[in-house]
Amino acid sequence: MGKDLERDLGLFAVIAISMGAMIGSGIFILPGIAMAEAGPAVILAFVIAAILVVPAALSIAELGTAMPEAGGDYVFIERGLGPSFGTIAGLGTWLMLMLKGSLALYGGMFYINFIYTLPTWDLAIPGLGATLAIPGVRALGITFAIIFIAINLIGVKQTGGIQLVMVIVMLVILSVFVAATIIQVDGANYDPFFSEGPDGVLTATALVLVSYAGVTKVAAVAEEIENPGRNLPLGLLVSLVVTAFLYALLVFVLVGVMEAEDLAASEEPMALATELLFGESILFGIPVGTLAVVGIILAAVLALVSTANAGILTASRYPLALSRDDLFLKKFEYIHPRFNTPTVAILTTGAIIIFIVATLEVDEIAKMAGAFQILVYILVCGALIAFRERDLEWYDPDFYTPGYPWVQLFGIVSGVFIITQMETQEIVGSIAIVIFGFVWFKWYAEDKIEREGVAKGLARRRAGKQFVEDTEAQLERSDEYEVLIPIRQDLTREQEDALLMTAAPIVQRRGGHIRIVRFDEVPDQVPLDTAAEELTEADVEFEKRTDELVRYLEVPVEVGEIVSHDTRHAVVNFAERSGADLVLARQKATSRLDTLFGRDGDWILEHAPCDVVFVQNEQRTTVDEIAIVTDQSPFNDPLKVELADAMAETLGARVRFLYAMSTDAPDELVETIEEYHAELDEICTVPVESSIVRTNDDVEGLSAELESADLVMLSTVTHHRLPDLVVEQRSDRIAAAIEQPVLLVHSKQTRRGSFLRPILERVLFD
Repeated sequence: MGKDLERDLGLFAVIAISMGAMIGSGIFILPGIAMAEAGPAVILAFVIAAILVVPAALSIAELGTAMPEAGGDYVFIERGLGPSFGTIAGLGTWLMLMLKGSLALYGGMFYINFIYTLPTWDLAIPGLGATLAIPGVRALGITFAIIFIAINLIGVKQTGGIQLVMVIVMLVILSVFVAATIIQVDGANYDPFFSEGPDGVLTATALVLVSYAGVTKVAAVAEEIENPGRNLPLGLLVSLVVTAFLYALLVFVLVGVMEAEDLAASEEPMALATELLFGESILFGIPVGTLAVVGIILAAVLALVSTANAGILTASRYPLALSRDDLFLKKFEYIHPRFNTPTVAILTTGAIIIFIVATLEVDEIAKMAGAFQILVYILVCGALIAFRERDLEWYDPDFYTPGYPWVQLFGIVSGVFIITQMETQEIVGSIAIVIFGFVWFKWYAEDKIEREGVAKGLARRRAGKQFVEDTEAQLERSDEYEVLIPIRQDLTREQEDALLMTAAPIVQRRGGHIRIVRFDEVPDQVPLDTAAEELTEADVEFEKRTDELVRYLEVPVEVGEIVSHDTRHAVVNFAERSGADLVLARQKATSRLDTLFGRDGDWILEHAPCDVVFVQNEQRTTVDEIAIVTDQSPFNDPLKVELADAMAETLGARVRFLYAMSTDAPDELVETIEEYHAELDEICTVPVESSIVRTNDDVEGLSAELESADLVMLSTVTHHRLPDLVVEQRSDRIAAAIEQPVLLVHSKQTRRGSFLRPILERVLFD
């Protein structure tokens, strides 16, 4: 049994990943440095740079829909042009991402230094009796690098949701900045526009190209994108257009509100512009200028450190991919057994970033990163041409680049031209990486591999490992009732077996099947295809014991495994694609603190396309009585009764309804509940008892009555952070007060109200 890869990145996640990687150094660091090269025409340099990126972005989009695999541009180049060019692309992209991360780390510290002068660090050199003076900006950048290395080593999770929130906050802050400053621009600052001539514009273009490096970053996680034929090209183009427009607008404002000399000499242009315009502003006694400066600095630091952390995460994947393809040292393929992260790749990547931050200047870092980026873009355009011209049967992308081959030829020619306009250091660096890549391939890798790129006509099969395609084709919806049991890595064998035994009676009654799926969540630092290739001892044991149990059940059971970076999203996506009617999952007892930070179970309840049942507490081997706490829910109560009746019929158990009301409740209410229970009784095929619990404390009264039950069913709804933090849900309080196993039932038809609804219900009905 192989492992499927979960595609859980939608269009907005693609845009957020791409824009999140772009909005950083491009606006917070480079405008001043680029202004020194091009003068006011630096505005044009940002626009030209975006245009130069378009051919590579379109090529990446097409290749990504044809081969939605991890690795992105490296994979496309290696499969299209061959392992030798793949080695160059992998090393070039690795270096480019490390340089971009270093630029964000180093440049971001200037913003902190803007409001607090960072002291120089004196580092003692052991054995020499000397000290090395490290400027405070570099020292703090190195400190952040060490922190991010540690974060990536232990596999601390990053989420698309956090990235999306950060991008939205950044856009809001920058939009407010533009709106507040554009009315203050001085037209005289743009004259003369081409003060440094065409050469200055080309040099600045090469410098700011690194601002758009993130546009193709999402290709490295192409296999995680749902509906890649639409979301990948649309996400890339939308993020590129929006970011380019934002960059041009922001640079237009910076040039218009600052003196040319001040902007050209500034290493923190956004903070300086804000201080110049609003530094002394007071509104209603509030120092608006100070708050504005702090806000811009906070935005800059958040954006840049996020870029740096993501740079370490993404960059470390490239030596790992090269190693797995036998193009680099095998030690880079090492995955830490505890943290499940590529330790050697992360440590090496981090060490190089620290070296760059400690030795190179900001403009040198930006120019070298731009040179390597252009080199990779040239190879990507060449790889697309190779795939198209080979007329491969399997090459059937969902998106075709318009204007082929002229768009790709423009990308290659313009890329070569821009590199020739760079300074000697960047030209030499580009040539050196090409030579080193070829020499390394010939010396180390050529004898280890037999494959060649499609450009040489020897590869007629689909590039790379053929992973299981979208489960839509495999999991066609049938009329049968399906119970999906998601298994987490931390469940015991007994807990897994109990879930299966709970689902079996339900499926026997409805006539359907059980689909039990093990969801393996791996750190963001590990590509999904890497995790999917490895069968651990736990995987083998899971398959073995599941097969043994299935033989004893009288219902059809299908077993599978899914690898993802986000289990809750993967569960919902799988349930939707497979057409599940019920998700039956185990859930740990939760606390109010869990509610504050958000529960995975709540996210599943909110997004699942079907009914959901969570199991809490350890289940018993024998079940004689199933207790249902009714609450007059028009959807949850019938679902609870149906599930309980099916289980009771199979297990030979009895069912008991319980309803709690106050001791002074009117007789009319008692009669109403008795009639309601009688209506529910008509649904059942097994004997049913009805109990009305008179108590002034629902939890205490029901807990006492439930002592005789072997299984308890309660309704549950989505928790809301504020109201549930103040007043805990009754079902949660009952589940915590008893020792019996509890099924928390949620019907997909349960209406979802505002966040005030839970409070009103407790006031009116508790």
